[in-house]
Amino acid sequence: MTDAPFGTVLSALVTIFNDDGSVDLEQTQKVAKHLVDHGHDGIVVSGTTGESPTTTPAEDGEILAAVKDAVGDRAKIVAGIGTNDTRTTLQLAKQAASIGADGLLLVTPYYNKPGERGIREHFRTVASATDTPVILYDVPGRTGSPITLDTYREAITWDTVVAVKEAAGDFPRGTRLLDLGYSLYSGDDALTLAWLAHGAVGVISVAAHVLGDQTRTMIDAFAASDIETARKTYARMLPAIDAIMGVPNYGATTAKAALELTGVIDNRNVRGPLVALDDDEVEALRAGLEASGLL
Repeated sequence: MTDAPFGTVLSALVTIFNDDGSVDLEQTQKVAKHLVDHGHDGIVVSGTTGESPTTTPAEDGEILAAVKDAVGDRAKIVAGIGTNDTRTTLQLAKQAASIGADGLLLVTPYYNKPGERGIREHFRTVASATDTPVILYDVPGRTGSPITLDTYREAITWDTVVAVKEAAGDFPRGTRLLDLGYSLYSGDDALTLAWLAHGAVGVISVAAHVLGDQTRTMIDAFAASDIETARKTYARMLPAIDAIMGVPNYGATTAKAALELTGVIDNRNVRGPLVALDDDEVEALRAGLEASGLL
């Protein structure tokens, strides 16, 4: 395995909300501590699973500072800064750097579909604004705009760009990215073992909110060439992964409900347009967690 600049087991941390919709910093810190106690050596705050489209830049700064204060001495803390507005993304990047983030997660601008030249200029502008290392995030299923190989070729020559979170499921291109010099993180829990076989250094996960120890076991076993242990661990994880990631209403909603079912938090509040899992969805999630031995 190549260099893992931000650790090997990371989750895109959920942001916990009070019943009135305000950010609950104390409970968000509690989840961060839980993750680090269970296999994690990195955390991403204010990613999609942290409901970043519905948090303000001021809230993002408060969340980052709180998580860094809680676990920054035990794990790398990466700040999600991606938006579809370059000015806002610059503001978030500079704020995160000033707070002391170990890395920046920079997603392709979504919805307005700027085209390859616009995406490249957006990345260049933000990556050059601070000295903080950058992970490019390719998730065309959410953004509608994939990162082209030509953009990857150019971006790796910039001083701060060092890694990619790959959520496009493109294994041949991932191999090419590794050859270009990127550290590659799986952005899809169900594909992490396969990505390890292709040279990935780790995962930026959703399911590891409740599968942290198992994810750590799988990755460490693979790194030690104990492929059978890695495979068996992955097989035991699959029912929970499917339950968390295999439904339309997934991400923050399922991660929070899983944390509630396992007793880490006491609510599954989300901000609209997301809606919390209903009773039937919770029962389906419970069945998946039980099948993986988590309940």
